[in-house]
Amino acid sequence: MKLDGIELSEIIDGCLAGKSKYQEIVFRNFYGKMMGVCMRYTKDQDVAQDMVQEGFIKVFDKIGKYNFKGSFEGWLRRIVVNTAIDVIRKKNRDPLYLESDGEIDFFNDEDESDEEDGFFADIPAALVVECIQNLPPAYQMVFNLYVVEEYSHKEISEELGISVGTSKSNLSKAKVKLKASLLAQLKKI
Repeated sequence: MKLDGIELSEIIDGCLAGKSKYQEIVFRNFYGKMMGVCMRYTKDQDVAQDMVQEGFIKVFDKIGKYNFKGSFEGWLRRIVVNTAIDVIRKKNRDPLYLESDGEIDFFNDEDESDEEDGFFADIPAALVVECIQNLPPAYQMVFNLYVVEEYSHKEISEELGISVGTSKSNLSKAKVKLKASLLAQLKKI
């Protein structure tokens, strides 16, 4: 892989040596995508920028641990997502246990319908992002991790310190709220 015509291994070596030229290459090539990732976790652009900045600091601290297995962008993205989660945790001391409506959903991933996922396919991305940002924090976090970042429920439960059942329940509730929100927005169009 090359960034700005320079081999990734050379860029990583340069970053390890603390050369700002190479850090700038990484930052410039991935900032936009990582800002998009962080905007899915917060409505506030300033908070998202802080998440991205903090994420890149961690990337440069850990860049020597990248082992060239899997994509560099995927590795970088995982750090930024984990940073976004940490920032949200610090801001909202326990956003993952929401108001309970008394309903507990236990279901297997196989029970999720492909028809439901297809509902989101033809809706403008900006509208979907806006509606995701309006979800309650716990639902938003689990939805983003599962649907967008492709974490498993087990990984989500470990990352967020919740049970697999809570992860599945929050995802189910997020999809219901998101679908209702999107339908309401589409009626306005």
